[in-house]
Amino acid sequence: MKSIYLLIIITTLFFSCTQKESLENEQPSVQLTSYVDPFIGTGGKGNTYPGAQVPFGMVQLSPDNGRNGWDWISGYYYPDSVIAGFSHLHLSGTGAGDLYDISFMPMTLPFREKKLDDIAKKSTIISGFSHKNEQASPGYYQVLLDDYNINVELTATTRTGLQRYTFNSSETALVRLDLGYTRNWDGVVDSKMRIVNDSTVVGYRLSSGWARDQRVYFTSKFSRPIKNYELYNEGELLESEASGKNVSAKFYFGTKAGDQVLIKTGISSVSIENAMENLEAEQSGFEFEKVHTNAKANWEEKLSKINIKANEETSVKFYTAMYHSMLAPTTFSDVNGQYKGSDGNIQTAVNHIRYTTFSLWDTFRALHPLLTIIDQERVPDFVQSMLDHYDEHGQLPVWNMLGNETDMMMGYHAVPVIADAYLKGVKGFDVDKAYEAMKASAMQDKFGLDEYKALGYVSHDNKSWNVSLTMEYAFDDWCIAQVAKSLGKEDEYQYYLKRSKNYKNHYDDKTTFFRAKSSEGKFKEPFNPLAYHPEDYCEANAWQYHWYAPQDIQGLIELMGGVDPFEQKLDQMFVAQQESDELPDWISGYIGQYVHGNEPAHHVPYLYQFTNKPWRTAEVVREVMDDLYTVKPDGLCGNEDCGQMSAWYIFSALGFYPVNPADGKYILGSPVVEEAVFTLSNNKEFKIIVQGQSKENIYTKSISLNGEKLNHNYITHKQIMNGGELIFEMSSKID
Repeated sequence: MKSIYLLIIITTLFFSCTQKESLENEQPSVQLTSYVDPFIGTGGKGNTYPGAQVPFGMVQLSPDNGRNGWDWISGYYYPDSVIAGFSHLHLSGTGAGDLYDISFMPMTLPFREKKLDDIAKKSTIISGFSHKNEQASPGYYQVLLDDYNINVELTATTRTGLQRYTFNSSETALVRLDLGYTRNWDGVVDSKMRIVNDSTVVGYRLSSGWARDQRVYFTSKFSRPIKNYELYNEGELLESEASGKNVSAKFYFGTKAGDQVLIKTGISSVSIENAMENLEAEQSGFEFEKVHTNAKANWEEKLSKINIKANEETSVKFYTAMYHSMLAPTTFSDVNGQYKGSDGNIQTAVNHIRYTTFSLWDTFRALHPLLTIIDQERVPDFVQSMLDHYDEHGQLPVWNMLGNETDMMMGYHAVPVIADAYLKGVKGFDVDKAYEAMKASAMQDKFGLDEYKALGYVSHDNKSWNVSLTMEYAFDDWCIAQVAKSLGKEDEYQYYLKRSKNYKNHYDDKTTFFRAKSSEGKFKEPFNPLAYHPEDYCEANAWQYHWYAPQDIQGLIELMGGVDPFEQKLDQMFVAQQESDELPDWISGYIGQYVHGNEPAHHVPYLYQFTNKPWRTAEVVREVMDDLYTVKPDGLCGNEDCGQMSAWYIFSALGFYPVNPADGKYILGSPVVEEAVFTLSNNKEFKIIVQGQSKENIYTKSISLNGEKLNHNYITHKQIMNGGELIFEMSSKID
């Protein structure tokens, strides 16, 4: 018997030790959300916000510093030290000072007020805070308000926000809801607040700014009963309902130290009832941890569309870029499908989600091609949203926000997004209607298009940004031509193909630049390619727009006299220094005359692949990725622009980039990951392996796809979606 007991003990100890050793050796999988730092881009020129949002969510619940000015366009600027509230709508790095709707602020008495800038007409209620007591991660934000000793936590669902306030002081505590809170371009037209009962407040905020007809209806519910409240409009104390341009309320809950108040808020562009329905559909109780966990899981699933192996810094850059690439476009339709249309009427999205926040002048270049790979099931709804806009507005969107056409920037860049989707085989929208909409935008007479159709270019005596307009119209026309060709419309294919060569009409052989011309065909004098002339070039100079013919790179090379002059001018671009510092904030991130902080030249480093020095692409893209993207709050060298800056990094880190965003080709570069695996919507995988990855090994010795050596400078969308294995062999020497 003793021997049996001894055997049992020895066996138990053996399995116990083996199991322990196994558990010690087993490494827990790292969650991709842990690599995301939402503070990257909140300093410097990035203009991002750190608050809580789910992928493509309607709600962006984030802190506001309470100041006016360029640095506070997104509401929050990392170098600041005060917070004035937490509002439910924000723009990610657009440079447009709008939104900040439905602003809450917890505090204790007496509260702190301060006049924060020369633009604000009155003092603002604020609290100091420290970055030491602040954190953010996908779907979550937390900060301690120092002046009131209140801990604030934020999380969100698609159409609702959830706040949790922990009152650490025994002082009289309250929560302020300020519908009159405005900054930068935003101004209240009308607002209303009604106290429904001791736990529910409803209302709306109608405002005008960059988007002229903004309607935000809300329903807010509190986890504790309101003991008493003060309701104001323009300082006048009212009963249970208030309307006007400066409506606010203070809610008292009778809390003691350690108590919490949670506030859940649903929003809608249609009605208070829809806001309530959104809230009830997405939040049944006040379960902060559950909502936060779901938001985090949502982000984890989206980030896992591309799993990379890389060093810590590259991983943080990459997954923060992935995070930023999925903040917009934003959901606009309610759970019942309704939304405020671009015609001002209430519309219903049938069998699709209606999206808004289309920063198309930026995002057509790389963000939408990226989403066509990693989130293809969402793309039909993007396209259908653009067609909804066409039905309501008569043209495809230029820059659509909250059911408004802002007409910001230029071009008809919904066209390449739709063409890219169609030509890549994305289904789920009416192709004939889409083609009709493309032509409607291209054949209108606004924005210099009347002259463009008549002369083949836009003249400087007709329209500002004339050179840029012509060059970008020409690209959009090429996209229409490809769709026409696919649909068998030969005459229209030839018509738009001819228009796609219109960029050449601005070329000056003497200066070898694209220049502004009069309607009589004379070049504008004097001319300095380094000078900033916003009347001729959109947020750029002649250097930065010189290369914008991605639809006809060989034609551009021939126009300049061949490969050698083309290559020499590229070399000049990356060394020519700016003569003056008097340039707007959005022109930033210089390498010579290459400006990475703005979009028109994003494809230029990859143009070396069409010269006798293709290895220069590797040198430039590595320099950009190393120096102009960092893991600090000022880690973006220019406006994030709703994901375009981040999409550039994602593509380049993987080793290729869509120089022509609609031709289905990705020009090869120099990857910084060691491995990457795409999980595609068709249940296939596309794997990238980088052999010999290092800071020194930036050149590609060889590239093979599925075991066969690539003898050209690109891979195709079809090859990616078919799955397979792309292998880069890297070297420190030019091959």
